[in-house]
Amino acid sequence: MPSNASHLSAWLLLAAVVTASAAAPNPPYAVRAGTLFERARKSYLADTNSAAAARELARASFDLAELATNETQRAEAARCGIDAGRRLIAREPKSAPGHYYLAMNLGELAQAEAPSLAAYKLVHEVEREFKAAAELDERFDYAGPVRNLGALYFQAPGWPLSVGNNRKARERFERAAALAPEYPENQLYLAEAQLKWRQLDSLKVTLNKLEAIWPAARTNFSGEAWERSWTDWNARRETLRSEAQKAFKRGP
Repeated sequence: MPSNASHLSAWLLLAAVVTASAAAPNPPYAVRAGTLFERARKSYLADTNSAAAARELARASFDLAELATNETQRAEAARCGIDAGRRLIAREPKSAPGHYYLAMNLGELAQAEAPSLAAYKLVHEVEREFKAAAELDERFDYAGPVRNLGALYFQAPGWPLSVGNNRKARERFERAAALAPEYPENQLYLAEAQLKWRQLDSLKVTLNKLEAIWPAARTNFSGEAWERSWTDWNARRETLRSEAQKAFKRGP
């Protein structure tokens, strides 16, 4: 585990990140991410032996890292989440959330440090932690460990540079869509992959499923906590519709 000195340094740097986030003209969900991080940080510092507090800090750190406005901020938020995730796993080795949020924060750190050898090494650790989370509870966060493994295999460069693999990506996306078909991101990822691979017949099926679940999803995943997700999902859905129409006209 990190020393107390490095731990304090991380908190001081993150305090600057949160302050800057609050001062900037960010969308409401970015401001909320800073507020939730600060709340989780205080709860964790009040009881660093609390697994629940470590879990919440790891999740809040990832949310803050994902919304960072530069790679320095992203890296510092991710490192705090990595610290919290490792401490949680040290106490509860079979914690699916612990492995899951550790992987998420490692992914943010890899993004912040890319392109570099260190980033490529982190990707393998991301893969390992998502696999561990999936083995413990593949349904966590609407099949999050499986979905994010698929995204990792889909987006990363292939061998020998990294872990990218279309077959593994397809298997994970299909599995996530089967485990939690009502969750929009599972269908979105599967459709995006099918579009890229020009699997047009399969793409039509997935797009129809996406349209079918959309009205209920708007009700089931509503409120402030889902605001940012819907901003992303709506944009991706519109892009899919546009690009799919072009692909269908061109044919296989």
